Amino acid sequence: MGVSGPRVGVLGGTFDPPHLAHLVLAAAARRTLALDRVVLVPAGDPWRKADREVTPAATRLRLVEAAAESLRWAEVSAVEIEREGPTYTIETFEGLAAAEPDAEWWFLLGEDALADLPHWHAPERLVEAVRFGLAQRPGAQPAASTLEAVPGLADRVDLVPMAALDVSASDLRARIARGEPTTPLLPAAVRAVIDDLGLYRGG
Repeated sequence: MGVSGPRVGVLGGTFDPPHLAHLVLAAAARRTLALDRVVLVPAGDPWRKADREVTPAATRLRLVEAAAESLRWAEVSAVEIEREGPTYTIETFEGLAAAEPDAEWWFLLGEDALADLPHWHAPERLVEAVRFGLAQRPGAQPAASTLEAVPGLADRVDLVPMAALDVSASDLRARIARGEPTTPLLPAAVRAVIDDLGLYRGG
């Protein structure tokens, strides 16, 4: 048997803004799954969030780059931003795999996203293409209904234990609009870019 290729985790999202929970999941997955690196992929046209205004992709890319700058094992990919039209996760992974065919790929996500997988574009293809690094809160187990929602999914899920963090992008946007501090939920480098650009100030 030949030497296996790199083990790579991919954490996608709107990242509006990227926050502590994203970085904690990335770090926990790196340890638990013995990943060589984690790729952060901001969504270009997040079709699942068409019901709200999203910060321009180029700006969110800059925020993610700020979040990753101190993590030597993390890199940022603009693959979804550079693609025209809606962002589909399966197309992202197929593109990444074509560029690095020897790699093993893990899609890092939380249970809410995993439970929504049947409603994504081509979920069966995604299950065949990658393994799933599922964030596991203390004492929690994924629901059987979630694991059985897409054929073959249960055998492709690896649990990633991590601390429970009460943080969301919407809450952070609201805090910033009110002029409230965001430490430690928002990396200082990310907050610096937000303040420099005057993001999330409301109107």
